[in-house]
Amino acid sequence: MEWRDEGTLISSRPLGETSAIVEVFTAAHGRHAGVVRGGASRRLAAVLQPGSQVAVQWRARLDDHVGAFTVEPLRSRAGLMADRLALAGLSSVCALLHVALPEREAYPVLYGLTQRMLAALEGEAWAGDYLRWEMVLLEETGFGLDLGRCALTGSREDLAFVSPKTGRAVSRAAAGDWAPRLLPLPPGLLGQAPFAAGELAQGLAITGHFLGRELAALHPEAAALPGARARLVEFLLRD
Repeated sequence: MEWRDEGTLISSRPLGETSAIVEVFTAAHGRHAGVVRGGASRRLAAVLQPGSQVAVQWRARLDDHVGAFTVEPLRSRAGLMADRLALAGLSSVCALLHVALPEREAYPVLYGLTQRMLAALEGEAWAGDYLRWEMVLLEETGFGLDLGRCALTGSREDLAFVSPKTGRAVSRAAAGDWAPRLLPLPPGLLGQAPFAAGELAQGLAITGHFLGRELAALHPEAAALPGARARLVEFLLRD
């Protein structure tokens, strides 16, 4: 069994004294793991960093084996290491891909958006892009939010809340006395306007609620959300 592809390295861990097991997120093969022989060497250790863009060749005797990667660097994102916030963004993207995606299932739309998200980290004012990336991650993994119309009335006007159970929008009038039990829906999440002060926190609370719930079902033995995501939220809301 053999294939070649390009992808973003999202995790790496030692295997014995000389090798490493890495995960790469590619358009055609999704989140895929493999052994890199000599991955602990100084030359390869510099390449096998989260966020690195690499060309990979995977080989295995049988399709269900872990297999081995041959890795060639295409683009380093080491420049993000000097920017605390950008590094936190990179770490959160990689950690969420690692825990949220099933292995070996292609997500070409999410892959393309992830490449744009990683490119945005090299600029400024990317917090809104990151929030929308989490929205697409939810949608691609089976729990897209329905924010187009009110779940109770069907109206598209004055959508102000999200049901924490269904992920559907609720208008201000329909919410009534139930409003305190709902999640505030910022207009920026609807694409109606840039995120105003305080709205980013509301948007991250929505995506965090549903990501945490879905990941808890997938990984009941682990924390609901990766620590890297919590650190990014802390930095974004502090800054």
